[in-house]
Amino acid sequence: MIHSVDNWLQRQASAPVAGVPGMPLRSNGHVQDLSGTTVLLHGDLDLQIIEASSLPNLDAKCLPMFSWKSKDSTNASGLIDTSDPYVSVCLAGASIARTAVIPNDENPTWNEHLCVPVAHAVEKIEFIVKDNDKVGADLIGVVAIPSSVIVEGNQINGWFPIRGPSGAPLDTGAQLHLSIQYKPATENPLYKNGVGSKADQKGVPHTYFPLRRGGSLTLYQDAHAPDETLPEILLDNDKVFKHNKCWEDICHAILEAQHLIYITGWSVYHLVRIIREPTRPVPSAGWLELGELLKYKSQEGVRVILLIWDDKTSNDDLFLKTEGVMQTHDEETRKFFKHSNVHCILCPRSASSKLSIFKQQVVGNIFTHHQKCVIVDTQAAGNERKITAFIGGLDLCDGRYDTPDHRLFSDLDTVFENDIHNPTFLSSSGGPREPWHDLHCKIEGPAAFDVLTNFEQRYRKAIKWVRLKKYKPGSDSLLKLDRIPSIHVPAAGPDGDQVVRVTKEENPENWHIQVFRSIDSGSVKGFPKDAKEAGAQNLVSGKNLRIDRSIHLAYVKAIRSARHFIYIENQYFLGSSYCWPSYRNAGI
Repeated sequence: MIHSVDNWLQRQASAPVAGVPGMPLRSNGHVQDLSGTTVLLHGDLDLQIIEASSLPNLDAKCLPMFSWKSKDSTNASGLIDTSDPYVSVCLAGASIARTAVIPNDENPTWNEHLCVPVAHAVEKIEFIVKDNDKVGADLIGVVAIPSSVIVEGNQINGWFPIRGPSGAPLDTGAQLHLSIQYKPATENPLYKNGVGSKADQKGVPHTYFPLRRGGSLTLYQDAHAPDETLPEILLDNDKVFKHNKCWEDICHAILEAQHLIYITGWSVYHLVRIIREPTRPVPSAGWLELGELLKYKSQEGVRVILLIWDDKTSNDDLFLKTEGVMQTHDEETRKFFKHSNVHCILCPRSASSKLSIFKQQVVGNIFTHHQKCVIVDTQAAGNERKITAFIGGLDLCDGRYDTPDHRLFSDLDTVFENDIHNPTFLSSSGGPREPWHDLHCKIEGPAAFDVLTNFEQRYRKAIKWVRLKKYKPGSDSLLKLDRIPSIHVPAAGPDGDQVVRVTKEENPENWHIQVFRSIDSGSVKGFPKDAKEAGAQNLVSGKNLRIDRSIHLAYVKAIRSARHFIYIENQYFLGSSYCWPSYRNAGI
């Protein structure tokens, strides 16, 4: 047992004891060997990586024939290049946090504050200092703090010697200034009151988009839910939950839009029909296929913009025509809208240009854009308009219209006519269809503007890569909503969204809504380049990237706050747990 954190800090500042580098002292002055002492850290690490001093110049040691840098290379200021340091925080080999890269600085200042949820059984926490290169990075050294010291919960703040692979301090006397404090999940009041929406609760902290009040939320199951196909759900005051019809509501929202229709998706197919089994009167245009419907609205003067993932394996060139591995019809849809007023942009998953060339190729060819949303202006009070956003598993493409009864063989020549998609049975026109089950929602009020902000950030990044010749890099077709008198927009400040709230706090139908996402600066434009500014917006750094990880934080808060059950339904619930190899045969 460690009796004093001060003793350990004193030990770190002193000369290394032979054979036991970096081990803390007992209160009686003897060295305590903590190697092999594994401690479960389940809670939050409050980290401040402040600065470093006297780092070695690794670039001066590089041979020009083996490195992208040389000792004679100079930077833009005419100075000799030196190390470009950054710090990775690792638990059992898993990187849990990372600072920005500080170019050409042997005494860098980061001043980055990180709050990291952890659930790791480890011996130590490592702060690995590296020199960033065009390809990969070189190890400068490591500061290792035993978990047995951290778990006590005291704040550890000071300068720590950076040690090389041998465990000895570096010859330059390099040190790292940091602060670390651990708070167990069981002692954090954040996880003691569930994920409810009491007046004093502020949602999930440390996220890009805060909790918004005064909203309205409509929940959906599947593309369409015919009456009496789902069980009755009783609510308070003897009310019964109404199962709504997602695709039907989307179609009517598009038909009624007067200013804008913004759609983003993994796949958007122009030949799909949205209305199949209507439950209320449908204008004649509502029976059009999606592509024709969007053209029709654009001819009315509505700004229609589509952001569709660009599958790099699909091509529609003169000498090369391929459907693509994922069969998303991206090239067909782009070609359909090419000479229309609909702005259709194919968005490749483009990594940050500051990543290595190899990583850029990996990201661009393997990963996709998987956000799906429909944003329109809809009727508000009087002659005013409001922003409405649909989000969820909104695949407006072939084969995805389905209902809770999942008809595989019936209605193939009516409801599902020309819409049988099943990669397993490619030649079967008589079924079975591939069933699809998804959840969606419609957001109205302040949170809808957060969905709109996400779309605008992605659009401004995407137009840099657009392949339509009528676009030029930097062109912007987004509407300026503050110039449209009938649409109110939120003002700056904590209460600036009052003007766009659609319900009052005392209304039992009032919703508190918070929007989460997982995205980085390689896919959006508008994240600050400065690490300190990014931290103020609750973004974390990944070398040269800024990352919004709010979905991860929301999952952690919901799971830790649970008291009776945890139900998870997710098509892609894949993590990167450091301990998976140990549990690969554990089952569920």
